[in-house]
Amino acid sequence: MNIENVSRQRGSEEVWLNAAYEMLRENGIEAVKVMPLAKELGLTRTSFYWHFTDRDALLEAMIRRWEQKNTGNLINQTKGFAETITEAMLNVFDCWLDENLFDARMDLAIRNWARNNSELQSRLDLADAKRAKALFDMFKKFGYDDAQAQARSMTVIYTQIGYISMEVHENQVERISRMPDYIAVFTGETPSHSEFERFKARHRGLLN
Repeated sequence: MNIENVSRQRGSEEVWLNAAYEMLRENGIEAVKVMPLAKELGLTRTSFYWHFTDRDALLEAMIRRWEQKNTGNLINQTKGFAETITEAMLNVFDCWLDENLFDARMDLAIRNWARNNSELQSRLDLADAKRAKALFDMFKKFGYDDAQAQARSMTVIYTQIGYISMEVHENQVERISRMPDYIAVFTGETPSHSEFERFKARHRGLLN
């Protein structure tokens, strides 16, 4: 048997992890088990153990990926180039439109899972604190005092958590059109025409 056939029969860590993510998002943590995943992928149960020592190792890998992707990318977006607070906030808003930056469905799945897992809840609380601190630092960079930076950063965090938890579904064109008003609420300022045009250009695929 050649190496390509062996690899196909075993899958890959990424394949197993992606399938586990989808199962978590669709059916919750109790559904994420080795045999159902193997059946879904058309792979053997044994092939799972080429990539993970056990189910707990898979779950840990899922949590780490969520931390790196959602929290890591949001923090990076707060540090992106921006000449104004409104441009900086538009950088953050990229997360709400680009699943490659921020997976809202996974964030919801993690929050639901954490309700019955105190260790995960602690990691979730830490992730939210890191996100809030990054936003606080962003507001401070643009001259807001501590009280304003704190209130505004928490408003952004709580709004997005609520948006995710309520599983809001809306037309993306309408959602994008309202973003200057959201930014005015969060920052007290409105994006310039050129700032918003650059933002829309980044997400042109959603506007067509």
